[in-house]
Amino acid sequence: MSTEHASLKTHNTFALPVNAAHLVIADTIELMIKVWQKTQKRQEPLLVLGEGSNVLFLEDFAGTVMINQFKGIDIREEKDAWYLHVGAGENWHGLVCSTLDKGIPGLENLALIPGLVGSAPIQNIGAYGIELKSVCDYVDLLDFNTGAIDRIPTSECGFGYRESIFKHHFQTGHIIVGVGLRLSKQWSPMLNYGDLTKLDPETVTPRQIFDSVCAMRRSKLPDPAVTGNAGSFFKNPLVSEEKGAELVALYPGMPHYPQRDGQVKLAAGWLIDQCELKGYQIGGAAVHRQQALVLVNLNDASSQDVVALARHVRNTVAKKFDVWLEPEVRFIGATGERNALEVLA
Repeated sequence: MSTEHASLKTHNTFALPVNAAHLVIADTIELMIKVWQKTQKRQEPLLVLGEGSNVLFLEDFAGTVMINQFKGIDIREEKDAWYLHVGAGENWHGLVCSTLDKGIPGLENLALIPGLVGSAPIQNIGAYGIELKSVCDYVDLLDFNTGAIDRIPTSECGFGYRESIFKHHFQTGHIIVGVGLRLSKQWSPMLNYGDLTKLDPETVTPRQIFDSVCAMRRSKLPDPAVTGNAGSFFKNPLVSEEKGAELVALYPGMPHYPQRDGQVKLAAGWLIDQCELKGYQIGGAAVHRQQALVLVNLNDASSQDVVALARHVRNTVAKKFDVWLEPEVRFIGATGERNALEVLA
C-alpha cells in the first residue's frame, strides 16, 4: 500500500503533525527492495519506521517513509535453550507476552518497551538490568543493493549502551528484517532495579517479574495512545569514576551505578527532577509530571516546541551538575536522521 503526501501523525508516538512525500506499508522482502529501487531512481531519501516510538520529526519528510511489517515467529527448542527467529515487524511487547505464555522466560524485564522487534537491535534496548545484547543471537540484515540477507552475529553488532553498528555503519542501504534470540533454560532472575528488589529471588517467577515491570512502567510512563511521547527522551549519562564520586559527595542520595569499564552511570530522570523541571512547559510540549525523563506532547505541540524544551532541560541540567545529557530519541529532518546534539546546541 502506497500513499502520496501522507500524514505521519499516527506513525510517530509523539503524534506530531508532520507529513511524508510518500508512505508505504511493506510486509515482504520483495516490496522493500522495490521501494528502495524506486527511491533511488527518484533520488529521494528513504526512512524505515516501525511504530515510530523513538523518533522526533523536526519537519516534514521529503522522501518515502516505509513502515516495516515483515512478521513471523519461529521457535526451536534445544536441550540448553529456546532459539527464536522473529520477523522485524512483530511488536516487541507482544513477543514478550507470547514467550511467557509458552513458558519461555528471559524477556520479562523488557516488558512494555514500545516499538517493533526490528528496532530493538538499533538501540540495544534495555530496562531493569537487562539489555537486548544478553539475549540476542544474531540480526538478519537485508542489503537493498544486492538483495542478500546477511546474518550478523551478536559479537559483530557493536552493542553498547543504546548503541549498535546498525545506528551508524548500516544506517542507509540496509534494513533489519529478522532478529534471532537465545533464551537459556538456565533461567536466573534479574532483580536489581526498582520494585524488583522487593521480590524473593528464591521463589520469584518470570510472570511475577513481568507483572512488576508492567506495573512500574505504567505508573511512571504515559501511554502514547493518550499523551504523545517517545518514552525516555534522554540516555542515562555515563561519567568518569572521579566525576561520579564528586557528585555523590555533593548529593549523597544521588542514584549511581558503577560500570565494569570504570565509568559510573547516573539517572537522567533524577538529574532533571532535581532541577525542578517536572511539569515545565514550552508551547505544547512539557516535562512529564510523573517521570522527568519523558517529554510529552501535552497540547498540540510542534516539533519546535519539543526541541526547545529538550534544549532547556539539557542546558539546565548541565548548569547545575556539569553533566550534559544526550538524547536517546532519533532526530529526523527532511532528508534523514540529524545529529541530535547539533540540533540542540
